[in-house]
Amino acid sequence: MLVRRLVLTSALAALAACSSISTVRVQPETVYVGPHLRPIAVIHAQITSAYLLWIPIPGHVDLDYIVNRMLLATAKTLGADKVVEIQVDITPDTGIWTLRKMLGYRSASASGVAVIVEPEAPSTAAKAAP
Repeated sequence: MLVRRLVLTSALAALAACSSISTVRVQPETVYVGPHLRPIAVIHAQITSAYLLWIPIPGHVDLDYIVNRMLLATAKTLGADKVVEIQVDITPDTGIWTLRKMLGYRSASASGVAVIVEPEAPSTAAKAAP
């Protein structure tokens, strides 16, 4: 009976842990991100990890993973040069928040606008040179 409960608890915890990446293409004239930047998409990455007695299921809820491996990797896949206006939200893992790892969850999300850098117009560069 105990083994059955452990298997059920593990299965429920595994179902609670997930990650997702959502993207939406945007028209360049509808989103302003700055001069010489052409927006192509808005990206939102999110990961949630359940904790059972301080053991993360599946884990990887950290700033490096959510930004570099999820957000920026997706932007490069879409053909972007950069990601601007990045916003990050992550559940802390120190202090009183450590108690949440006993039986709870930790989550992180990051979003930004994927852009293509457009070269400066030659006529503008020639006027600025002298």
